[in-house]
Amino acid sequence: MAASGRHVGHCIQRNGRFVINNLEQLWGHRSFGWTPALRQQVVEANKESTENIVIPRKKTWSKEAVLEALASTVGRDPTAYRYQFQDDSYLSPRTSTEFKLYSVSQESGRSAAKYFINSNPKFFTKDFAEPHVPCLMPETVSLQLEEVSEEALKERISLRKVTAAVDMYDQLLQAGTAISMETTHDLLDLISLYDDRDPDMQDLGEEGKRKRVKFRQASDFVNTTWKENNNAERIFNLLPEKDTRCYSALIRGMVKHEAHGKAFSMYTDMLNNRVTADIHIYHALIIAAPNVQEKSSEKWDLIAELLTEMNQQKIRPNLTTFNCVLKSLRRCGPLARTKALQTLNEMKALGIVPSLGSYDHILSIVYRTVFSDQRNTDILQEIMSELDGRSFTCQDPCDVLFFATAMKICVGNKDLELGYKVQSLLEVGENWRLLGDPYQQSIYYGRFFTLLCLMEHIDVVLKWYKKLIPSLFYPNSQGLKDLLQALDTDSRLDLLPHIWKDICTVGHYNKSDLVEELLALMAREKHSPEVQQSFAACALDIKRVFDGDRGRSSLEWSNSSLSNITSVLLRANLTQQAWEMLQLFKSNNRVPSEQLLEDFLSVCLSNGSPQRAVDLVQLSAAFCLPETPKLAKKALAEFDLNEEQRAVLSELESAGESSD
Repeated sequence: MAASGRHVGHCIQRNGRFVINNLEQLWGHRSFGWTPALRQQVVEANKESTENIVIPRKKTWSKEAVLEALASTVGRDPTAYRYQFQDDSYLSPRTSTEFKLYSVSQESGRSAAKYFINSNPKFFTKDFAEPHVPCLMPETVSLQLEEVSEEALKERISLRKVTAAVDMYDQLLQAGTAISMETTHDLLDLISLYDDRDPDMQDLGEEGKRKRVKFRQASDFVNTTWKENNNAERIFNLLPEKDTRCYSALIRGMVKHEAHGKAFSMYTDMLNNRVTADIHIYHALIIAAPNVQEKSSEKWDLIAELLTEMNQQKIRPNLTTFNCVLKSLRRCGPLARTKALQTLNEMKALGIVPSLGSYDHILSIVYRTVFSDQRNTDILQEIMSELDGRSFTCQDPCDVLFFATAMKICVGNKDLELGYKVQSLLEVGENWRLLGDPYQQSIYYGRFFTLLCLMEHIDVVLKWYKKLIPSLFYPNSQGLKDLLQALDTDSRLDLLPHIWKDICTVGHYNKSDLVEELLALMAREKHSPEVQQSFAACALDIKRVFDGDRGRSSLEWSNSSLSNITSVLLRANLTQQAWEMLQLFKSNNRVPSEQLLEDFLSVCLSNGSPQRAVDLVQLSAAFCLPETPKLAKKALAEFDLNEEQRAVLSELESAGESSD
């Protein structure tokens, strides 16, 4: 059995190999019906498979790439406050005043922390940040080098110690030490920039800039003027050789500190000494040109002469050059419009792409009130068509003024479509960064919201209202008045109580003109009972503001505010509260109108309150109103009175008739 089993196994193995070999031969001889075209494709595919695979180069990502990718997946929350205030929800500002206060407080806190760190660097020696963040480490703010050397001079220049740098320079000269030309250039730049004065260190940071913007003092409007024969001129005259950089430092400093005539004299001396000017000198002189000439044509001739000299010296103008020309043209009177458009065409001919600041200058020139037709928006239409869909970066300080200027023109011309184009451009990429500081942002959004209130349907206005406030800006009282007028135009006065809550939230409940407007709209017409009840609740809340219940100075009662609140309460059938309002007329030396008293009498009649009617006529008599007999007669005729009440009213009626 064992032998036969082995024999059977051997036969199966041999036959299996035979079958497999025959199948392989048959497989090789079969063509599966391939066509020549298909065979060619197979051959080409085999050739391609034998070619080398090219691996693309590794892409280098920035350190913020992951954060940027995550940020692109989320949008702005219109109901949230600004990100900088989200650390403490309790302290999130709800009004423009609080926003300014908290912004300055944050900057003050940062400055205090920075001062402490810089004053005590020994306590902050470890660098935990990875990668290194220089602003988190102590800065060198005190002088470290005391010996007389060029390195000590460079240290004083880098720390902007003007007086100390000049003293060190003089000591080096007295010691006969040679000073490099590069260090001399830096020293002249420092002295010319600060007009030979030590700068106020508080004004060097961002906090100082914001303070100057938001809290202006009289001293802020007094510009420093160039000192005669200051250290910059003295050091310049001591130089054996004066190059372009030396002249550039003084000329730019003179222009900055309003010594415009002296700057042109220095420029003439430079040309006489056969020293070539650089582009920075021409930029400064172009800005100064309107200050040394009186007539508009002379101003332009001087600017054109400077541009011609630039061309002769083969100095190619750049974006800043043309922006300086456009900025100076704003002071060149009626001819500025023509010259500005010529300048813009010249920029494009040279392949220089105008910045938003360039277009801001163009708009300011073209839409000048005195010399142009304000109702023609053709120029702005052309500019917006050219800028449509483009993303910008800041290239000029005036770039941040474009959007506010463009929206101002849209509001002036009541052009809603053009206003939407400006807003659409703002939403492209990160163009919103070119709105400027929070003050400039509030100007732009305030104008855009005004345009919407003037021209758009109320539903769209309310949509934008929820989108913009409070995440982007805080409306002023005029913007809220525009919203009230929009509600009135589209007959949506039922939303007035909701708007009043927002007025309280943004801190404008103490603006008398705004409150008066709101009360006038609520009291003007009679509405459904539900709306009248909401109006009455709103009116009582406004009354508490007048009474000073919100912890701040109360508003002063006017005749219209007393009358409007009383009318609203009467229409809601709140007779007792309306009667209390009538008592306030006398305590505030105000006199109710005849119509108000008649309305009150009608409410008393509908409620069946004869005693309240008698009290009303007596109150009218106390005010010595000529309408008292008329009210008494009406009450006698229409009310169901007892003998005592009838006697009182008869006496008041007869007393009024006898006085007549």
